[in-house]
Amino acid sequence: MINISATRLQEVLQRGEGKRFLLIGDLMIDRYLWGNVTRISPEAPVPIINIEEEEVRLGGAANVANNLIGLKAKPIVVGAVGDDRWGEVFRQRLLEQNLSADGLLKDRSRPTTIKTRIIGNNQHVARVDREKIHAIDPQVQDNIARFVEKIMPDIDGVILEDYNKGLLTPGLIQCIISAARLHNKMITVDPKFDNFWEYRNVTLFKPNKKEAAEALAMCIDDESSVRKAGKKLQEKLTAQNVLITLGEKGMALFEQDGQISFTDAQARKVSDVSGAGDTVIGAAAFALTAGATPKEAVSIANLAAGVVCGEVGVVPITSEQLLNAVKKN
Repeated sequence: MINISATRLQEVLQRGEGKRFLLIGDLMIDRYLWGNVTRISPEAPVPIINIEEEEVRLGGAANVANNLIGLKAKPIVVGAVGDDRWGEVFRQRLLEQNLSADGLLKDRSRPTTIKTRIIGNNQHVARVDREKIHAIDPQVQDNIARFVEKIMPDIDGVILEDYNKGLLTPGLIQCIISAARLHNKMITVDPKFDNFWEYRNVTLFKPNKKEAAEALAMCIDDESSVRKAGKKLQEKLTAQNVLITLGEKGMALFEQDGQISFTDAQARKVSDVSGAGDTVIGAAAFALTAGATPKEAVSIANLAAGVVCGEVGVVPITSEQLLNAVKKN
């Protein structure tokens, strides 16, 4: 895998600035409770945390939006929230970041997904989730499809971010991909198991090793099996590029022309891998739309993942952090 130079990275960042991305996927609220561990509870062997700070961030597919914003692109977030207080919080956070809320639809059959992370003494202690994962209401699906078809001519790229929470149904996936291909738009996908094989004919398909192994019903534990898995995915999905993320072992890229490239992980100090996949898909999509080659896009995404894994919590990448990382390397 090639290493991208600071000069080339600067060029890609400049060309990507202002690009518009249609970001479609499962939306969540990431809520953080920060505090200090004071003692062990007398009621159960668990720490008592004195909460000193509460923070609410856009999460799930919207964390990809956070990364795109950090790279100075313009995401258009499309998805569903509940008809509840947290859904309104989500809408307000979009507006506070000067993002359109036109693609945000209410689904009264489900609550807004919220993930509460409890952090004590700078360590992730527990997470509490509130969610329902059945398929979204059919009328909401139709409304999303109409919005996507209307706005597709005016965007530069599409990112599908699937968390298996019910937004990306097979019918909606096919509608989005068809509309994107009709307008010759780049399509990148971060899949999950339920609809794994629905994402055909896309520009970049990015599963992690576990997702690929489960979908292919095979063990992926060495370079030979990674190569076999990547080729199978390309054949079954007719994807232009397949990127399998391998955790601490880096990434493997399979290109349309048959080239296969491996790259080592960039993280020097891993504090938290939460959100790293969102950073990879966001940075790779950004770079491809800015004219980077697939290898360059993966190098940029790998650098970005290395930076965010050194932080506690779900933290997006920024252009400045990327430039600093490539200079250090």
